[in-house]
Amino acid sequence: MPDTHTEYDIPDDNTLMILDDDGPFRNRMARALSQRGFEVTPIETVSEAKALVRDNPPAFAVLDMRLEDGNGLNVVQDLHDARDNCRIVMLTGYGNLATAVAAVKAGAVDYLAKPADADDVCKALLAQPGDSPAPPENPMSADRVRWEHIQRVYELCGKNVSETARRLNMHRRTLQRILAKRAPR
Repeated sequence: MPDTHTEYDIPDDNTLMILDDDGPFRNRMARALSQRGFEVTPIETVSEAKALVRDNPPAFAVLDMRLEDGNGLNVVQDLHDARDNCRIVMLTGYGNLATAVAAVKAGAVDYLAKPADADDVCKALLAQPGDSPAPPENPMSADRVRWEHIQRVYELCGKNVSETARRLNMHRRTLQRILAKRAPR
């Protein structure tokens, strides 16, 4: 995330919770969004997020989908119960249509794939209701999307290569070669 950024019209109530269990990513995003004018509270777990929402609900939230102790979707309803105008953006390293639909139905204003750019997160948080957000500046490549999908299915299959290959309708050896490579950009 570069240090240069666009000026944003941040509202007076600029409280923002970032819920992500990836410490370096959470800290970089918190620093970048603080520089853009938000009052950021970085949170690591669903239980910490629920406590913050109960005690002092933020005006904005950036939530990771998959966390060590649960799912960011578990926090969305609590946020809307505590503060119905809270603007929420869901982040995930495992993007797929079903989770995107679930996030938006739960009340998120947008859904972005990790690693998300701070400017894209800002635009999504500050977009007016009914406006469609601009396309991301640095979208994942098709190869990266494919790789992320394969990794997600592999994890959901308990890292069983044979089962993953069967579900993806892919030869087992082809899958092994893909899993042995580094993630594409």
